[in-house]
Order: sequence, then C-alpha cells, then structure tokens
Amino acid sequence: MIKIKNKSEITKMRESNRIVALLLHRLGSIIKPGVSTYELEKFADNLIRSEGGKPAFKGYTIPGLPPFPAAICTSVNSCIVHGIPSMKVILKESDIIGIDVGVYKDGFFGDAARTYRVGNVPRETEHLLSVAKEALDRGVAQARDGARIGDISHAIGSYVKLKGYFVADSLTGHGIGMELHEEPIIPNFGVKGKGPRLKKGMTLAIEPMVNVGTNHVTEKGWEFFVADGTLSAHYEHTILIMENEPEILTVY
Repeated sequence: MIKIKNKSEITKMRESNRIVALLLHRLGSIIKPGVSTYELEKFADNLIRSEGGKPAFKGYTIPGLPPFPAAICTSVNSCIVHGIPSMKVILKESDIIGIDVGVYKDGFFGDAARTYRVGNVPRETEHLLSVAKEALDRGVAQARDGARIGDISHAIGSYVKLKGYFVADSLTGHGIGMELHEEPIIPNFGVKGKGPRLKKGMTLAIEPMVNVGTNHVTEKGWEFFVADGTLSAHYEHTILIMENEPEILTVY
C-alpha cells in the first residue's frame, strides 16, 4: 500500500530532506582532484549529525550482504550506485562522482543524489550529465495527483532512449517516508497510463541512473557498475505529490 502523509508527517519529511539538500549543496565545494571519497564520507557524516539527523544508509541491510558501512554512496565513473567510500579512491581531473545520501530525523527519511564533475570534464561527459538531469526533471514533472507511476517511468525512459543512452537494469526509484524504501517501485522505463495511481500526500524518490554504453550492470557486493565500463550518471529528488506541480523536497 502506498502511504499518504498527513500535514505533520510532511513537515518532518521536509526537515529530513532539507538536510539532504544542504549536504549535496555543501559537497559541491569540496569535490575536486586529490580528494578521497573517504574525506567526503567524513564531511557528510559530520554535517548530517550536526543538523540533528542520522545517516540513513549507515548500517542499512539487505539479505546476503554485510550492513552498508557509510553515510553516503560515492560512485565514481562506471560505478552506477552504492559506491563505498574509501581512502584508496582518490578523485582525479575529469572524473565524475555520483553522491547518494539518505537522512533519518524524527521518524522520517530524506533521500537524494547528484552527479558532480571533478575539475573539467569532456564535452561528451557534460552531455551525459545534462541528459540524466533532464530525465529526472521530466520524470518529476509527471508526478502529480491523478497521474500514474508509468507516466513518470515513460517520461524518463523515452527521453534517455531518444538521446542514445540507457537506463540501468533493475535499479529503480521508490516510495519514501517512515521507511527509506516504501511502495511503490518507480522503474526508469515504462508505459504511460499504467501502474499505481498517484494521490496528493504521497512522497516519492525518483532517480534515473543513465549509462553510456549499455543497460546491463555488474554487481560487486553493494556496488553496481556499468557492464562495459562506460560512464554512468545518477540524479534523484524526493518529491511530494500535490494537486498540480509536485513539491521537490530536496532542493537547496
């Protein structure tokens, strides 16, 4: 069942997502060549806690894997999602890095992601980032009272295909609220007019993951990689369904 949030619950979700948005904004100023992904992790953990939140990803469990060890996911270049921060991963000029972060505060979760340039990147990489961000914007624009999940999915997937890229297999958006992952699943491709109907008060995490060379993925523990080693970009917002335009809760 897709949960409808009341006024009090929405207020709490705005707060947890405010911290997410603040962190993603602040990270932009410290992501540069020579910085390790572990340094980004420590910065994120400290900021989340200083704002009264808890890192939602740290200790998160799924069957068959050890608990996720970090506050953020740091996914570099061909890593699509769930990259684990490490002192051994040092960012280099022209890299890209996707940062995904979840925050828990007062019983509710926030979640968002952004892909950052490390220094200057080639024109082809800029195009990938532009398409991935536009795919998110197009998906969000469909998220309104009375629409269906398939409207979001089709808007993302059809645009990505049109631009010659691929959405990553088996990786989706999701509902969010008192749990980090709630119903519904939000695929990044689908058919207009299909799937659960959206209603005012629902909160969703919409997150296209856009690959250059193939939709196929390779799993290595927590981490997902593009199967052919090409680049991937990831953008995500948590949004609130309204009567007309959705409210994006993870805008700084």
